[in-house]
Amino acid sequence: MAQVIPKKILARQHEITADFLKHIDLHLDDLLKNDLPDMFEIRDFAEILHIHPTHLSNTIKLTTGKSPCFFFEEKIMAIAKDMLKDNRLSIAQIAFKLTFDPSNFTKFFKRFEGVTPKQYREHLLMEAYSH
Repeated sequence: MAQVIPKKILARQHEITADFLKHIDLHLDDLLKNDLPDMFEIRDFAEILHIHPTHLSNTIKLTTGKSPCFFFEEKIMAIAKDMLKDNRLSIAQIAFKLTFDPSNFTKFFKRFEGVTPKQYREHLLMEAYSH
């Protein structure tokens, strides 16, 4: 039997999703500009939106079919890939800028991309020199 979703949730689900995605971008911009010490967690975004973390997670899943972490990690990966194009930044510097220690950054990156940040950067360099 299908679960009946309260109208109150349906009315705000798209607003909550849009606000969540906007706040991810704002936080990551702030992180890159100001060297913040910590990356936000889902509960931090829920607090900003004045809702319970479980409500945020359930709403994002209901609206998009994906967990809130998916969108956050996807954006972190896009930033990391972009930063890896700049050879002036070491992989450790990129990791610290994104609030990772280098080892955890390598594990995080490899989990999503299938290669280490170093391998990804080397592939970019090889492509650049072959053109």
